[in-house]
Amino acid sequence: MAQPKIELDGLLAFPLTPFTEGLELNLDAFAETVESHVAAGAGALFVACGTGEFSSLSPDEHAAILRKAREVVAGRVPVWVGAGGGAASARAGIAAAEAGGADGVLLLPPYLVTGPPSGLVDHVRYAVGDSSIPVIVYHRSTGVFTPDSAVELLGIPSVVGIKDGFGDVELMSRIITTIRSVGTDRAKDFLFFNGLPTAEVSARAYAAVGVARYSSAVHCFAPEIAARFHRALAENDDAVMEALLAGFYLPLVALRDEGKGFAVSLVKAAARLRGDKVGSVRPPLVEPTADQIARLEKIIDDGFAVLKSVEAGA
Repeated sequence: MAQPKIELDGLLAFPLTPFTEGLELNLDAFAETVESHVAAGAGALFVACGTGEFSSLSPDEHAAILRKAREVVAGRVPVWVGAGGGAASARAGIAAAEAGGADGVLLLPPYLVTGPPSGLVDHVRYAVGDSSIPVIVYHRSTGVFTPDSAVELLGIPSVVGIKDGFGDVELMSRIITTIRSVGTDRAKDFLFFNGLPTAEVSARAYAAVGVARYSSAVHCFAPEIAARFHRALAENDDAVMEALLAGFYLPLVALRDEGKGFAVSLVKAAARLRGDKVGSVRPPLVEPTADQIARLEKIIDDGFAVLKSVEAGA
């Protein structure tokens, strides 16, 4: 069955998953987090994905997060949800997402092992099964596709796009060109996303090869900055983008690169600095040190100072 056209325009937000001091799921805090993203203008929410610590969640927690997100959003924006792991887990996750009323699924890479390109396509095909819910395939880690294998995804009707977390712009350019050159409406409507950590840093490079959509972790703690950068990208406003990159994003990335897993735990620390009750991360992720949090606070303050300067026309 052919999928209806999926838009997913605007700034895509990936809410954090709040935990209590005992690292139990905190659904009340999650509801506040979801509402804050919607209020800040997110075009769609992707819950229980990488930023939402998908790998640490039980199936029951995963279902509860989707249920709460749909309850809070109440149809105002699309709610997509993560699925993944081994083949059976990915298949069960997609089925649960469809049963739970999600608008779509982000299919994360296979767990632990990988195979040849044909095996990756078979993994997606098996995970999707007979479901009809839209699926975006995350291209990264153990799930990196070649241009030819990416074209094969067009033969799985539920697959509507690819999100790149691998970071090879040349490869993505070849994948996009190969898919578009098929010449069908399905190939023309196929979606591409930049899913690299702190995607704003690579946003211009990806936009140049036809990947204007991206997910923003910064939307979790500084949606004002994220929204201003997104607008600047749409308007080709290099001056604003360069000011925000130099004064905020590049220092943030330098700090993020100091620790494994900081693409999540540093974002959670930043959200706590802004007053959000998101708690800490589950292991094996670790929290930043006190010194790193102090530097993070300064980076955020500097970012808002740059934003104020930009808005004032300086």
